[in-house]
Amino acid sequence: MKAWSKIAMLVLFSLLLVQCGGDDNNNTTPVTPADEFIRAADMSFLPEAEADGAIYKKDGVPKDALVTLKDKGVNYIRIRLWKNPFTGHSTFNEVKAFAQRVHNAGLKVWLTVHYSDTWADPSAQIIPAEWASLSFADLKTAAVNYTGQILTDIQPDLIQIGNETNDGFMFPAGNLTNNEAQYLQLVNAISAKIRQQSPNAKIMLHHAGTSGADWFYNKVANVDYDYIGLSYYPIFHGKDLATLKSSMAALGNAHNKKVLIAETAYPFTLQWNDWTNNVVGQNDQIIPAYPATPQGQLNFMMALRGVIETSGVGKGFCYWGAEWTAWKGTQATDGSTWENQALWGFDYNAQPAMDAFAETAN
Repeated sequence: MKAWSKIAMLVLFSLLLVQCGGDDNNNTTPVTPADEFIRAADMSFLPEAEADGAIYKKDGVPKDALVTLKDKGVNYIRIRLWKNPFTGHSTFNEVKAFAQRVHNAGLKVWLTVHYSDTWADPSAQIIPAEWASLSFADLKTAAVNYTGQILTDIQPDLIQIGNETNDGFMFPAGNLTNNEAQYLQLVNAISAKIRQQSPNAKIMLHHAGTSGADWFYNKVANVDYDYIGLSYYPIFHGKDLATLKSSMAALGNAHNKKVLIAETAYPFTLQWNDWTNNVVGQNDQIIPAYPATPQGQLNFMMALRGVIETSGVGKGFCYWGAEWTAWKGTQATDGSTWENQALWGFDYNAQPAMDAFAETAN
């Protein structure tokens, strides 16, 4: 076929495609690929649990916990990072090795940088001891350099600047109420470092619950970040999923951001498997429509996922403490406060609630 004939046919074919598209295509809502919806599990205790001999199972057969989760539809693993923890876990080297394992398993890494040596949450945002005596200028430099090392060595796909930072982080320097300008300088400097060094990594700012979240996200309105992150535990943050949905929508629409439920969990029983007091152990701490049974745990997660998916702003969710079984033994008083909310049962078998991670929810 001559060249001019080929060109004529291509032009004609292109015109036919345009005409066939017509106005119908203009009314079609783009479909978001299912894998862009984040279905995550926080597995930060896994290296410690496995080192202590914990064996996670699927249908009674030992199976790599990460493989079990991936098979169920998980696409991100959330990992916490502490600066210099006295426990010897969640250290830089442990997290670096674990993140590599996660990536090798074909999963993405969601890194929660606490910017602390221990748990950071609304009740405590303790500056790393190594940085406690630094001037503010030197603290900012140290935090930025530390973040750069994280990006180089751990290579997170999603990174949190702090954990449950309702009133800031790295107190007292980064206290939002008392030192707003300094907090914003710290967060902006860290965000700029992430954008400059790892432009493909997504950035999340994290608030525990919806109460006060509008105040917090208004304060950070000029910070460069991608996702609003909210913790949602019925025991702490209310038992009305409709209220959660409306709050998510209001926040996301007000700030033009997608919203993640960055932490959630629910019990499959009110019993216990060690002598460490559990966070949830009474019926008045849960939602009546979802009893503390394996099926109730699954039903809660499916209902929560439905809220997120239909909110108009939902980006995904993360199940916290998925692996926090009572691996220290049934007599331990320093064991798990969460074994009745884990995603593996007292027999270390995978729970039905993992079905909530399916790529397409039923």
